[in-house]
Amino acid sequence: MASKEDIRRSRRLYRRALTFEQIAEAGEALARHGSTWAETVTSGEAAMFAVYVGVAFEPPTMPLLGALHEAGHDVLLPVCEPDRQLSWVYWTPSTVFVRSSYAPIDEPVGERLDSSVVASAAGIFMPATAVDKDGNRIGQGGGYYDRLLQGLDASGRRPPTIAVVYDDDLLPSGSIPAEAFDRPVREVLTPSGVVVLENAAEPA
Repeated sequence: MASKEDIRRSRRLYRRALTFEQIAEAGEALARHGSTWAETVTSGEAAMFAVYVGVAFEPPTMPLLGALHEAGHDVLLPVCEPDRQLSWVYWTPSTVFVRSSYAPIDEPVGERLDSSVVASAAGIFMPATAVDKDGNRIGQGGGYYDRLLQGLDASGRRPPTIAVVYDDDLLPSGSIPAEAFDRPVREVLTPSGVVVLENAAEPA
């Protein structure tokens, strides 16, 4: 089995080979399928979703943010804090971004809410470098989202969670080494649609 770092390296090389046209097409498809998923989990009612901004060669999520906003949903975006914690800011199309103090990304400006607000979300769209069909997920290595999910699982209030990847980032079962702190996901959003991972473990 490849190490997590080997898998990250492989997936990053794959992503960097994508053309701008392929990335743009993926963004539109993710918005379409992600909006359908949101409508399913809310039964068509307006709600709140925790999302993120895909940067560089990550699956682009700005079209998804726009689609959720147009559908009447509130959108939360993460802000990196010390000790690998996240706070959250409500996003609108007029939101201003500034460079993060803790990660090489731009983050939204606004009132920062602690992660307890995510427990009230209708769903969490979560970044991933790869996911296998057992639900094991690899992020960027910072551990921010594993800590978020760990806290939500401990409270018994984790909303439906879906990891966002390109189609080829969904790997066969047993591809990703699972560690005690990892938190599995049961659904994956790809440009081809939503994949339900029947073999994924239930949250601890």
